Amino acid sequence: MLAADFSSNDLLAIGGVVALLAVSAFLALAETALTSTSRTTALALVEEERRGANRLVRLIDEPERFLNPVLMVLLLCQLSEAVLVGVQSFRRWGPWGVVIASIVNVAVVFVFTEAAPKTWARQHPVRAALLAAGPVTALVRIPPVRLVTRALIGLTNWILPGKGLKKGPFVSEAKILALADEAVAEDVIEAGERELIEQIIEFGDTVVREIMVPRTDMVTVPGDFRVVDVMEVAILNGYSRIPALAESIDDVIGIVFAKDLMRAERDGKDDWEVSKLVRAAHFVPETKKVTELLREMQAEQYHMALVVDEYGGTAGLVTLEDVIEELVGEIVDEFDREEPMVEPLADGGMRVNARMPVDEVNELLHASLPEGDWDSVGGLLLDQLGHVASEGESAEVDGYVLRAERVQGRRIGKVRLVKRP
Repeated sequence: MLAADFSSNDLLAIGGVVALLAVSAFLALAETALTSTSRTTALALVEEERRGANRLVRLIDEPERFLNPVLMVLLLCQLSEAVLVGVQSFRRWGPWGVVIASIVNVAVVFVFTEAAPKTWARQHPVRAALLAAGPVTALVRIPPVRLVTRALIGLTNWILPGKGLKKGPFVSEAKILALADEAVAEDVIEAGERELIEQIIEFGDTVVREIMVPRTDMVTVPGDFRVVDVMEVAILNGYSRIPALAESIDDVIGIVFAKDLMRAERDGKDDWEVSKLVRAAHFVPETKKVTELLREMQAEQYHMALVVDEYGGTAGLVTLEDVIEELVGEIVDEFDREEPMVEPLADGGMRVNARMPVDEVNELLHASLPEGDWDSVGGLLLDQLGHVASEGESAEVDGYVLRAERVQGRRIGKVRLVKRP
């Protein structure tokens, strides 16, 4: 009965349709698996010595090598399969057979060569990527496939001028943090490690102005001070390096080291002017990236730099400790007696140091206080008031009442934040 109904050509056509559907399903799986696998995952598979991992890394490093050939062959298979189905349907059942067969074929192609393989690849990304790496590598090495693909891409670029497929950043900062959150939820990494990842990302965007000690907090000494007097200043403040000035804070002549003071005092040079002991100071602009400053400090081997503003005046100073603290958090030794940056209050509010950055306050309160030409919460309050603050003055910002506390002269020391009911 089968022989009577189907000729050898019919059986070959049916076999060709099945083969083309199988190849289409595999290529759809490969496309999804390879485009959704990150280089980090591929390198981890190489370290685990998984079979096919090296080929997978090479493909992911150059996505344009595999993506265009895979898409072209996939399209060729689907078109060829559709033609075979159409021809066989017309020969057996005429025009209405072609219509019915086309509808059925669309459903079969969608389910078995698109939805099913791509869903499986999403559910088993590692298995799918490793499975696809070998055959896809062999496919892109076939000369006709490679040459035809390049010719068609060249034609496309001629019709639509552009740079073609670009290498990306395929993983954004937000995606990295989202992955870190998932890792914390699944106990893969600790919450502290997730915080360190976020600090490393933010570290690249931080400028010196955001971490420096402002000029109002700098401890300095006049260059004509005696060695013994400067030694008292160093001991009183616990500093190993102090800037020495000529006329004003905007005229820094150098840095005096505590070890040089001790050596001079031991040699009986107590009455020397400290200007004779200063070492050359390093100056950096306040807009310099912290990452660049860290590399510069490592290369030139210095621990302190004076920060200058756009007019050449002294804006503050920054130390190697300030840079490292931006990565790992505050470093406090057993002799430090610093006031806390944040103090919770009984009424649900908080008292924060006026120097605290606005973005850190927002993260702490889950608020959205505005950011602008100011860096600190004290600067935000001054901007809202429009004048130099007096102790007790307040302003409402984004549903929070900001009150100035511990005002010394023109400077705000603490800011009290209370959410308005």
